[in-house]
Amino acid sequence: MRRRVQRTIPALAAAALAAACLCSASGAAALSFLPCPGTTGFSCSQLGVPLDRTGALPGTIELSIARRLAGRSPSSTALVALAGGPGQAALPFAGFAAQTMAAALKTRDLLVFDQRGTGSSDPLSCPALEGGSLAPPDRLYQRCAEQIGPARAAFTTQESVQDIEALRRAGGYEKLVFYGTSYGTKVALEYAERYPQHVEALLLDSVVPTSGPEPFGIPTLKAVAPVIGELCSAALCAGITSDPLGELTQLIARLRHNALGGSVYDGRGRRETARLDELGLLGILKDGDLNPALRALLPAAVHSALHRDPDPLLRLQALAEGLIPNVPSAERTRFGGDEVDEALFAVTTCEEAPFPWQRQAPFGTRTGEALAFLRARPAADFFPFDPGTALAASVTRLCDRWPDASPAPPPPAPLPDVPTLILSGAQDLRTPTSSARLLAALIPDAQLEVVPFTGHSVLGSDLTGCAARAVSAFFTGVPVAPCSGARDLLAPTPVTPVGLAGLRPPGGLPGRPGQTLVAVLDTLRDLGRQVIAATLQAGATLPNGASFGGLRGGYARLTDTRVTLRAYAFVAGVQLSGSFTIAKGELLTSTIRIGGPGAAAGTVRYGTGAKRVSGELGGRRFNLRLAAVKVAVAGGGEWPAAVAPGSALGRWTAPARG
Repeated sequence: MRRRVQRTIPALAAAALAAACLCSASGAAALSFLPCPGTTGFSCSQLGVPLDRTGALPGTIELSIARRLAGRSPSSTALVALAGGPGQAALPFAGFAAQTMAAALKTRDLLVFDQRGTGSSDPLSCPALEGGSLAPPDRLYQRCAEQIGPARAAFTTQESVQDIEALRRAGGYEKLVFYGTSYGTKVALEYAERYPQHVEALLLDSVVPTSGPEPFGIPTLKAVAPVIGELCSAALCAGITSDPLGELTQLIARLRHNALGGSVYDGRGRRETARLDELGLLGILKDGDLNPALRALLPAAVHSALHRDPDPLLRLQALAEGLIPNVPSAERTRFGGDEVDEALFAVTTCEEAPFPWQRQAPFGTRTGEALAFLRARPAADFFPFDPGTALAASVTRLCDRWPDASPAPPPPAPLPDVPTLILSGAQDLRTPTSSARLLAALIPDAQLEVVPFTGHSVLGSDLTGCAARAVSAFFTGVPVAPCSGARDLLAPTPVTPVGLAGLRPPGGLPGRPGQTLVAVLDTLRDLGRQVIAATLQAGATLPNGASFGGLRGGYARLTDTRVTLRAYAFVAGVQLSGSFTIAKGELLTSTIRIGGPGAAAGTVRYGTGAKRVSGELGGRRFNLRLAAVKVAVAGGGEWPAAVAPGSALGRWTAPARG
């Protein structure tokens, strides 16, 4: 079983930190820290905690911890950064936490640790989820439970809460400030319920309530309409569709009866058949939470699919699943590695989720109880999808044969009246803003910042700057201002042309030569979008040798200094061959060959920093201002050439040297 990673923050090069934390001393009474090799500013330790605090099972777990002091000696208060999942290690993100929480760390230490069963804190595993078995998922999860045995009761959120309290005592801290993301917010909230006297403040990004996520994802489905509404607000989908939600609903209805079929080209230019069903479309929507480029590509791809051109949507599915780009075999683990411990995810989810069946109900009755629950809900709860998709996408299908080993989680308790900042992405489907608003109502004076055009893990994905400003204001005691004036930097993209017939030639180059030129520029812009989308999807720099199949054939290969095209086609019948040198994120001006059965053959000389485009197509020479060549754009315009220094949204992200 492999699960699309619910990244809470962009991947950083901190693996050495996680490994280093294995080397230092451990102790239950007090922590002894040593400098972390290969890192600056962090020291490392381990803390031994009981596997089972009831005493029924022997053994201990060694928690790997990293600390950064605010001063020369430990402070009385520490900020604890909690990762998501459940099952995500936190130590690889220690540097990100230090940078993001800088306003809070002037007088507070930073503590980051891998929760039990994750990362370097005795990671949990079970062979059933690692062997690529074709058995039904619920059978694999049942087998996993049997392989872990009674110890599965020791990997719940409540145990992690107890670990944090042990860490607080061993570190000598009076108070804790929590920065949690996604599942990390659930851990922080449960600690605040149990130990309110030790909580100084809460910063909660993408809220998971203490009762846990609703197992059928009903809040997610109910958020689809408002998310599509914001995505296409202010005429951002002009030129694509006047009814984006209606088109999405129409496509879902078609997929309910017949899967979409078509083709996708791999990184060698080989054609592969592909299919998309209703569940796959929901998966694309969810992946847009973590990658705004995917969501920006969706409205036009849906429109194309409804008009007999399925390939843009099928290529988008491949992007969402991490199948694009093709990467060299030596880079596959680094580039596409799963950051979530699947066994820990299984244990915590199946032991804790509020399933619609009696906890000790026989396995044979659980599915029936789940179906009865779904049938009792109004259809509006699932729109634009249906109960069948909700069931197929839910964790109930994974856990309906799970033998519970722990008692039911305790009911939620009152939360402390402490300074609280809640961050929510307006386009978050995994942890919708509706959950954030419900939580804000439970904490007196809690401040809620809803960030537009942003999905899950606000601080890790916000391109507006609003979240960073809110954090700074919160920790300096200034009221958090509403996020206003933000614009969508990755606005919806135009509808993909099928052939030359729909393209308007520029003045000075009429007919097929002009249409071919527009197709060439459209092709290069589309390749740039694919590079950005793939980089964001992986949360990592593209490896040297990454290659992209063209939408209509051929391929493009990227190295650290060059983009090479081989019959690369975005518009049917128009193929680009040649290469560009990459320097400082730009394609330097180069001459590429244009061919294909639909094209006016010839050459085009182009570069991303140039103001003119020249060449010869169909025997006609031209030298035109780029501004005069009208390529297709949607209502939001083209994606920016660059967003911020070092951002993954640079003009062309140069791959790392391999």
